[in-house]
Amino acid sequence: MNLHLDQSFVLQDQEIRITGSKSETNRLLLLQALYPKIRVENASNSDDSEGMIKAVQTKDEVIDVHHAGTAMRFLTAFFAIQEGKTTTLTGSSRMKERPIKILVDALRQLGAHIEYLENEGFPPLQITGKKITTSAISLKADVSSQYISALLLIAPKLENGLELTLVGEITSLPYIKMTLALLNKIGITTSFESNIIKIQHKSDIDYQTIAIESDWSSASYFYSIIALSDIGTQITLSNFKENSLQGDATLVAIFEKFGVETIFNTNNSMMVSKSTPHELQPIICNLNNSPDIAQTIAVTCFGLGLECHLTGLHTLKIKETDRLEALQKELSKLGATVSITADSLTLAPSKRRNSDIKIETYNDHRMAMAFAPLALKKSIIIENAEVVSKSYPSFWENLKKIGFSVSEI
Repeated sequence: MNLHLDQSFVLQDQEIRITGSKSETNRLLLLQALYPKIRVENASNSDDSEGMIKAVQTKDEVIDVHHAGTAMRFLTAFFAIQEGKTTTLTGSSRMKERPIKILVDALRQLGAHIEYLENEGFPPLQITGKKITTSAISLKADVSSQYISALLLIAPKLENGLELTLVGEITSLPYIKMTLALLNKIGITTSFESNIIKIQHKSDIDYQTIAIESDWSSASYFYSIIALSDIGTQITLSNFKENSLQGDATLVAIFEKFGVETIFNTNNSMMVSKSTPHELQPIICNLNNSPDIAQTIAVTCFGLGLECHLTGLHTLKIKETDRLEALQKELSKLGATVSITADSLTLAPSKRRNSDIKIETYNDHRMAMAFAPLALKKSIIIENAEVVSKSYPSFWENLKKIGFSVSEI
């Protein structure tokens, strides 16, 4: 499905209700599978989370996670401790190109039995669940935080718990802290000191219900819309906390540089508005802790004719696509000058914006959503727009609700 986003529309002040954080949901779904006394409210309705639910509930021996990288990593750890159960874990052609050796090696150090069925270091995997008693391992700290979180989530079910030593500078620290906070919330004892994380064993927990905060990554696209809008434009977003567990909440501070103001209300909603104009400066950010909003920031800078230099992006090369190369290619088609390295992106200021350009999404939900706000400046076409269902199925309907002119072509 290709969508045409026409520039001819007027934004409307509406309240948008975004479903629960995909990151929190997927962690809690795995914990719920380990501790069935957990009840979850406001879960994400994303494809990834629906896939997690099916995977932990199914009795099938072959599980296909399609494009869901989080599910692949979390489920690898989960099935490694399901004693006596043999599971084949596979995914899309792109998933078979995304490395998982670091996690598999760590689980093997603990005693897990995991085999590669095709290429060494990549899915698909055959996992034979077993009881794990080893409790201490080391891992490089600059790897994807999902590898680390996968280990932490199963840790309380290991007979002797887990002591995980992280070596070097940690990537995406907020996501690790999110995992630990959720473990604490359900009654698991943890500690995190001097790059050493300790998780205590706990066989059972009390009954409890956990309400999930809405997804800040999804909120980022509305911040971009406000940044690209006229002074006084505002949107209300529901179920967000000022002190969030989610690393992408840093966009509140980052988008202040674009003249976007956030006011938190007492009912857990927030009003996002374009504040009094000021001279915009080049955007320089280290996104080591929040790489998922890099696309949003880069596209917003292009729309405003701003220079930007984004670093800390090394994990973007192993996402649904190589996001750095994808950004460079698609922004260049629109008229931008972009240079990339293995972990950075630099965008030169530009007033040129080509219209009705087809934006390729590369099976990456964030490519589709990050480029959509540019319709405020020029009409564009988003190819394979249905890919947003991976994290935000109602995205296009919500854009229509605030006035965007969206039509299928």
